[in-house]
Parts: sequence; C-alpha cells; structure tokens
Amino acid sequence: MEEKTASFGLGQVIHHRLFNYRGVIFDVDPDFKGTEEWFEKNVEAGSPTKEEPWYHVLIDQDGRVAYVAERNLEAVETVEPVEHPLLENFFSGFVGDHYQARQTLN
Repeated sequence: MEEKTASFGLGQVIHHRLFNYRGVIFDVDPDFKGTEEWFEKNVEAGSPTKEEPWYHVLIDQDGRVAYVAERNLEAVETVEPVEHPLLENFFSGFVGDHYQARQTLN
C-alpha cells in the first residue's frame, strides 16, 4: 500500500484554485471519506480522485466549511488571518503564518 503524504497541514492558510477563496485547514483525511452521493455531485470541480488527501477548510469571511481535494488547493504567498466563527473551536491563535491548533485531551 502506498503511503500518502498531505501537502498542507493543520492551521495552514490556503487558497482554492477554482473557487478563489481563502481558508484555513482544520482537518485532513488521507483519502476521500465522504459519501458516494456527495462525490458524484461535486466531482466536476477540478476532477479530484478519492485516493488523494482531502481537507476540511474553514472558508474566510464566509462562515461555511468546505471539503476539498488536495489538487484544488494552493499555498498563499501573503498570509493574513482568516475570519470565521468556528476558528476558536479548532485553534488557539494565529502565530506568524499559521494557526496554532488547540490542545486536545486523549
């Protein structure tokens, strides 16, 4: 089995190549974890595959959450904080060029 490596990390600010929005990654799946129905409905956007990493993204100044294939994301050159009502649920603050994940209890 081939080991997958995500190109983006938790707390990283990204840009969606097709839909032109910024956001911050709050979770990563090594491959697609959604439903077949969702995939069929949304597969047109960039022709993603189920075998690549997929990211959960808080969309800047929008209040929505997106599930995005890696091929549709790119790093941003100038990193500025993101505005989203759920930021504090996942991150403790913005440090330099990324968000610091909240500590979780196991």
